[in-house]
Amino acid sequence: MTAGEKAKAKIEQAEGKAKEALGRALGNDRMAAEGQAQKSTGDAREAKEKAKDAFKH
Repeated sequence: MTAGEKAKAKIEQAEGKAKEALGRALGNDRMAAEGQAQKSTGDAREAKEKAKDAFKH
């Protein structure tokens, strides 16, 4: 996994988690859903990079 892609995935996951928590705290369902989607995108990016690494070796 390239360092840049790994960093993007971790940042996306952290931002999504924070946005989801803030949305839940404020009672804003839309913000919570957007945060959850952003976190899922980060998870998918990380999984993709791990899969690419697995096939390289």
